[in-house]
Amino acid sequence: MKVNIRTISEYTGFSPATVSNALNHKKGVNKDTASEILRAAKELGYIGEMGITKIKLVIYKDKGLIVDDNPFFSLVVDGFEKECREAGYEMALCYLDRKTEDYKRQVENLCLDRASAIVLLGTELTDEEAAVFRGMKVPFLVLDYWNHDMSFDGVFINNADAARMAGEYLIQKGHTRIGYLRGSYRIKAFGSRASGFQIALNKHDLRLESKYTVTIGVTMETAHQDMLRYLAERPELPTAFFADNDNLALGAMKALQESGFSVPQDVSIIGFDDLPFCEIAVPRLSSLRVPKQEMGRLAVRRIVEMMQERSTAKTKIQICTEFIERDSVLELKHEGAAAGVCSPENRKQGV
Repeated sequence: MKVNIRTISEYTGFSPATVSNALNHKKGVNKDTASEILRAAKELGYIGEMGITKIKLVIYKDKGLIVDDNPFFSLVVDGFEKECREAGYEMALCYLDRKTEDYKRQVENLCLDRASAIVLLGTELTDEEAAVFRGMKVPFLVLDYWNHDMSFDGVFINNADAARMAGEYLIQKGHTRIGYLRGSYRIKAFGSRASGFQIALNKHDLRLESKYTVTIGVTMETAHQDMLRYLAERPELPTAFFADNDNLALGAMKALQESGFSVPQDVSIIGFDDLPFCEIAVPRLSSLRVPKQEMGRLAVRRIVEMMQERSTAKTKIQICTEFIERDSVLELKHEGAAAGVCSPENRKQGV
């Protein structure tokens, strides 16, 4: 049975508001009432032996280039918040910024916190920094980060398999000269996506040519500016690109169009994340959809299991993606279509 605020309310006879206030140690609740509610919460399994009733979502920032002003993360947080509310747990949101002077003190305080279960949004987390959190004394889970020797629970995207899916799709559409729009700021997810993309190419005896790997900024604006500079050198282009994420794809697509290329007629593009912008871009961007709100919800469900001591086994949950086909990939009908080299010069000559 799923135990929540309403369950405890029905069990004790106190209102849901009184139960919530007592569990979160807020003023205005009679001491005897609070004790009765806390005792009932433990009996029902809502509170484990540690007595934790709060879930803290900590957003880790290395440079902030990925997590700042990105609708992906606002949707993850939205799902997280809704699940906390439905489960009857208080949620606290805070940031752990590596650039701040008191970063080490912030980490120490987090590790010493005994009052909250902690979910760390680790999109920008490095392996070195992840090691600091080993041996946490409270329920602890990392969201959107993974490494091979990770000793704590996690919820993360199956990045490699998703990128492999994108590569397979482009090959099925007749593309053999496929490029990679590579984010200049490297996070763990990008490395996994690059590996998965390479697996798809290797399977079909295709190589990722270095001349088709373009390193650009990870925000939409820096991706746009970097791609413009790259195109100004009049390089040979592949027939299709796979991008580390939608920001890179959308910024590069804008630069291609401003430089006289047509997407997808000259160059096809696939993104990753399926941000809301994909649907309104021209052309609409094909992308790999990550169930962003569900990621947040799953993290809460797992941390609640740990808080209620229903599971002691370390668990790593991989989130699968869904390929969303839109208008940014051209199907090459015959071998000749894939053989032509797309560059500013031969495009003007009608090649």
